[in-house]
Amino acid sequence: MITNEAKITDNEMVNVRRSATEHRSTWTGLTYVKAREAGQAEQAEKFIREAVVETGRTQGEELKAACPDPENLSSFGDTFLPPDVAKTFELTYLKKSKDILEMEFHYCPLLKAWQKLGFDDATCEKLCDIAMDGDRNIAKAMGYGFKLGDTIANGCKTCHITYFKK
Repeated sequence: MITNEAKITDNEMVNVRRSATEHRSTWTGLTYVKAREAGQAEQAEKFIREAVVETGRTQGEELKAACPDPENLSSFGDTFLPPDVAKTFELTYLKKSKDILEMEFHYCPLLKAWQKLGFDDATCEKLCDIAMDGDRNIAKAMGYGFKLGDTIANGCKTCHITYFKK
């Protein structure tokens, strides 16, 4: 059973970011589900993953150019996840140094959109893994390693994400 409830609800900027993220996530989710209903789930997953991978690469290159010190994961974290973004996902840093950025996300607006659409847990889990291809490829573009641990979509309390120097 997936539990994904926001605790920060009275911040206007956070609410705007969540709404935009949910809207984007709705497109992806409905594209996948409609394709699955038409017997095209494998093809849809392939195309959506390819698009998310390319988005991650593009975002990673933009972050690398914008980051004051791309060799320093703490600097990357500040660039990638400024305070409003961190609040959007209700993230906490477990480790934040030049060599590692280890975080827990306590809320996911992408997942919330899929839940609002009534998608079952297995579909939410699949869509979450597809979405994480973006983060995996941000790491590649930055030259970092990436580890995805627990996820809210898998029924865990948080998403545990680590970027690290290779």
